[in-house]
Amino acid sequence: MEEHFFQCPYCWETISMLIDLSQTQQNYIEDCEICCNPIQINAQIDGQSITYFDAQSIEQ
Repeated sequence: MEEHFFQCPYCWETISMLIDLSQTQQNYIEDCEICCNPIQINAQIDGQSITYFDAQSIEQ
């Protein structure tokens, strides 16, 4: 697991989440810990590093 910091696409606060480095491709929804809005997370892992990370708002 690796802690990854990014900016919430809703409230623009810097938040963090733990990324499981054993899964090479990840796509899921996680709520912002500050404003509680849902964020679409896409991540790609190569070996023991995050090679791609994207956090997008979900239109409600």
